[in-house]
Amino acid sequence: MSAAAWSPVSLAVLCAGVGHGCSTRLLADWVAEAVCRSLAVRGTRAEVEVLELHRLAADLAQYSAQGRTSLDLREAVAAVVAADGLVVATPVLAASPSKVFDSFFAVLGDEVLSGVAVLLALNSGSHRQPPDLAQVMRTRLTSVHAEPVPTVVVAGPADWQTTVGSDAGWLRACIDRAAELATAMRSRRQ
Repeated sequence: MSAAAWSPVSLAVLCAGVGHGCSTRLLADWVAEAVCRSLAVRGTRAEVEVLELHRLAADLAQYSAQGRTSLDLREAVAAVVAADGLVVATPVLAASPSKVFDSFFAVLGDEVLSGVAVLLALNSGSHRQPPDLAQVMRTRLTSVHAEPVPTVVVAGPADWQTTVGSDAGWLRACIDRAAELATAMRSRRQ
């Protein structure tokens, strides 16, 4: 087996939800688990770091107002920059991502995520999703030179009702396709 197969890859999970246990965090966890399973099948172990952006809200506000970066914020940025892959999960309200999502990406400089594979997971509070929202989000990611994978996981209220029941149906199938991030991460390492 090659050395690349033995060395772990790093996966950063940015969750812009309101906290542990929220549906956005659950979506982020499911996507990360699918990526890790896909990597494991190919003989690669993933080291996962979950960053809950709501915990950085005060730091992000301080950065916005004063341009000063706290230690916690610097560590979060460093974890994202060092990652081989990134899962970005955000709630979508009024056809926009959460404010902490926008604030965190404002901290990142140009080209800081150059070549990093990213999977976008959107947790919509609405039954109707604007068709161009995924493209708007992709544009935000490519503005920092990240490389979004083709699949975007979008969960809406109907998906969560099904998930709470017994059959996750379409959402689980989409999450399984999201494991394509594993392929992009492995190719970045080679």
